[in-house]
Amino acid sequence: MSKMVVEPRIRGFISLTSHPEGCAANVRRQVDVAKVGGRGEGLGNVLVVGSSQGYGLSTLLTAVFGYGANLLGVCFEKEPTETKTGTAGWYNLVEAHRLAEVEGRQLSTINGDAFSDAVKRTVVRELKERFGPLELLVYSLAAPRRVDAEGVVWNSTLKPLGERYTGKAFDLRHHKVIDAALEPASDEEVASTVKVMGGEDWRDWIELLREEGLLAAGFRTVAYSYIGPEVSAAIYRRGTIGRAKEHLEATGIELNRELSTDGGGAWVSINKGVVTQASSAIPAVPLYISAVFKVMKEREIHEGTIEQIVRLFHDHLAPGKTPRTDDEHRIRLDDLEMLPEVQAAVAERWDSIDDDTLYELTDYAGFRRDFEQLFGFEVDGVDYSAATEVNQALELVVIED
Repeated sequence: MSKMVVEPRIRGFISLTSHPEGCAANVRRQVDVAKVGGRGEGLGNVLVVGSSQGYGLSTLLTAVFGYGANLLGVCFEKEPTETKTGTAGWYNLVEAHRLAEVEGRQLSTINGDAFSDAVKRTVVRELKERFGPLELLVYSLAAPRRVDAEGVVWNSTLKPLGERYTGKAFDLRHHKVIDAALEPASDEEVASTVKVMGGEDWRDWIELLREEGLLAAGFRTVAYSYIGPEVSAAIYRRGTIGRAKEHLEATGIELNRELSTDGGGAWVSINKGVVTQASSAIPAVPLYISAVFKVMKEREIHEGTIEQIVRLFHDHLAPGKTPRTDDEHRIRLDDLEMLPEVQAAVAERWDSIDDDTLYELTDYAGFRRDFEQLFGFEVDGVDYSAATEVNQALELVVIED
């Protein structure tokens, strides 16, 4: 046994600890939402690449507990030891696996680098031995680094293109509104970011599974992305990340053309801005999310990751549903966030946000609570003064050598 009192050790946009009971409670809440919003119809076999946190975790929970899918997930999480907590994603999956076993649902997890050939080979083996061909693949991978099949290392960067960026941002370490600046990216940095966050790996997965005969008739696939507001466009949508997202969307159109001949298809889902580790690291975005949360909550149209994904399945991906897209073949789950009146309300208060008005004009308190809940803290009903078992086991699929 390795029980201990777990306290948050948050450093800016990362936490060095996570709380097992808090993570489990978060998963149970999402499962409740998935069951209410789901239709109970079988999705068949589903693969989620990036299944342990954020939108990927919500996808796993919605597919399994809302639509009865047989699900294989791929993630990259750190397991706990006798003296250290594991990552939040590890504890999320411990609870998801427990609930799946209780309810007699099929859920398996491969913990390793989704870019690697070893993990891809292991997925192929598992599908052939235990699942069968896939009806759906959801690509929800958010990684800062990629080692390709030739052993070349590619790193993503968050930088503007052409000109130096200056603008309002937020210092999460000191909870202060600040001015931020970023130098423009080089051509090499742009290319490297596209390699990591573009559509190449998504296509690699589809081509491998097709070659192995593991795509069912009518197979569909979705990758997740984000556009965001004008206040972050210079460093996001019009920056290095934006180039990668454009590549992802172009890949989706190409894949859709190929898959639609067999009754299937491929789409990119543009999701709403939410609190994640990745989004918290982007200048301007934590402040923007705090402001847009305030506006959307005032209008009672705010959604978290699980509400977004339940809507995605209900409206677009459930059996018998045909995804509705914009003119660029994208599913727009950010439709409520990007309503003109919502963006106008954010823009109206943007220049007035400073240290004195932060809690009045934004929902920074809600942002901070959501951020801590990513790691299992500040969750209602959890006794954080009590010792909890941190060295929790998770049965994983063994990765091929």
